[in-house]
Amino acid sequence: MPKAVWNDLIVAESDDTVVVEGNHYFPRAALRVELIRDSATHTVCPWKGTASYYTLEHDGETSADAVWYYPDPKPDAEMVRDRVAFWKDVRVVD
Repeated sequence: MPKAVWNDLIVAESDDTVVVEGNHYFPRAALRVELIRDSATHTVCPWKGTASYYTLEHDGETSADAVWYYPDPKPDAEMVRDRVAFWKDVRVVD
């Protein structure tokens, strides 16, 4: 089962991921909400839409903008609605 791991913590775990452009998108419900903080960062993907971000925080450690999601994806990217993906120092492992 795919797991998103940061600093030896499982941040998300689910056997229901969608892979888009090489990134596993986990169901939003699989994300450990106690580890995230809202971020003001936004980026735009031409075909998915505007991405929003979360920062991971735990025991004084942070990983800014390590989690992203599309709150209102464009029609061709509906498969990522209500899902989150990871980058930076978060590893996705099986």
